[in-house]
Order: sequence, then C-alpha cells, then structure tokens
Amino acid sequence: MATRSQFENSSEIGVFSKLTNAYCLVAIGGSENFYSTFESELSDVIPVVKASIAGTRVIGRMCVGNKNGLLLPNSTTDQELLHMRNCLPDSVVVQRIDERLSALGNCITCNDYVALIHTDLDKETEELIADVLGVEVFRQTIAGNILVGSYCVFSNRGGLVHPHTSIEDLDELSSLLQVPLVAGTVNRGSEVVGAGLVVNDWTAFTGIDTTATELSVIESVFKLREAQPSAIVNEMRASLIDSMT
Repeated sequence: MATRSQFENSSEIGVFSKLTNAYCLVAIGGSENFYSTFESELSDVIPVVKASIAGTRVIGRMCVGNKNGLLLPNSTTDQELLHMRNCLPDSVVVQRIDERLSALGNCITCNDYVALIHTDLDKETEELIADVLGVEVFRQTIAGNILVGSYCVFSNRGGLVHPHTSIEDLDELSSLLQVPLVAGTVNRGSEVVGAGLVVNDWTAFTGIDTTATELSVIESVFKLREAQPSAIVNEMRASLIDSMT
C-alpha cells in the first residue's frame, strides 16, 4: 500500500527521506508523526534511521542508495558518516563521493540493478556508482530534464516518470531499466515525482496532497497491491455500480 505523509506542512517527502529495500533514512527534527509513519510500516523489516547530511535535513536530495550501498556528498561530516555506518546493516557500503554536483539525489536515480545518472557527472563518479551500488549505469535525460533523480522514481518492480515523457522515451527507458514505467504526477499534479514520492519493492510513501487517482496509479505501477491496471479499473467500475444501485 502507498501511505500519505507530510514533513512539517510540506508534501515533498522525497526531499526529507530516502527509502530502499534494506534501510530507510528520515530527516532529523521533523515531527514525531512523520517518523512514526515510516516506523509503523517498516520497523519490522528494515531499520528506520534519523539522519542529517552536511548539517541539512534535505537528505533525500543529497544522497542516493539501494540495498547494496549508500553514496553521500563530500560535504557530509565524519560524525554523520559514522552514524550511518553504525545504524545501517553491515551489508550496506556507505561511502562519501567527491563530486561537484553534490545533490546526488537529484542527479541519480536507481534500483538494485540499474542507475540513471545526470549527463555531466564525472567518469570517476560513474565508476563509483557502479561499484558501490552494484548497478549498471546509464547517462540519460527524462523528458529533456537532466535532473533524472527529480523526475524519475523506480523500484525493482516499476517506475513513475515526468508526465511529459514521450512514448518513445518511455519505451527506451523501460527497456534500459527492465521494469514497466508510467508517466504521471504526485501531490495533485506536481511533475517533480522524486520530491513527492519514495518507494521500495513493497511499500511507498507519498505527499499528503497526492490525489486518489495518483495513488492508484502509484500502487498499480509499483505493484504494491499485486493489482494490474485492469484490476483497478474493474474495482472502480464495481464501486461505481455499487454506489448507483
């Protein structure tokens, strides 16, 4: 299921959290409510860790990670790095990366097998991403936008991209990533899907402004209810008939 949440009146929860199949990071200093939303869904399965990066709370935009590793910008302090190494599972490699485009979460998006990256990232950075995260790396744009991390979110089961992505681009990206993709929005029409949504293979969290239609698209493409799009249409049709009789 997808859960709606907000961080101090902001629906951009992808800015303040990072979710993978092995761990979840949430920004420090938010209301206990925000933290407990993640805790109640995830704590039985993976650790939920409160963290900051470079003294900021916009951790979802500053780092990138999957079940194999976590990459942090060079501005991350030693204390923050140590905290994450101590709190995350031993199998997760936590590493700082010397890259001038330091908002890694905006420039890179990945699942456990493939990463899409900003076209201007350094060659060394590309090699580190492949090495630490254990993924195949492709330089791409999404609907003409170079900030792939802001306009694309995908798990090992599906993905959501910028609503203006052409059919040809969708097909190309889908065959690169080997998962079904849908062009859509979050938070009542926001195109910046990376800021309003975090997802892993079994759950998703999205901003509180996300509409029911957007939610059903998210649950369908990420297969969160094991429901195919046709099943959702049938469900809607059945509920309409119920309400009419």
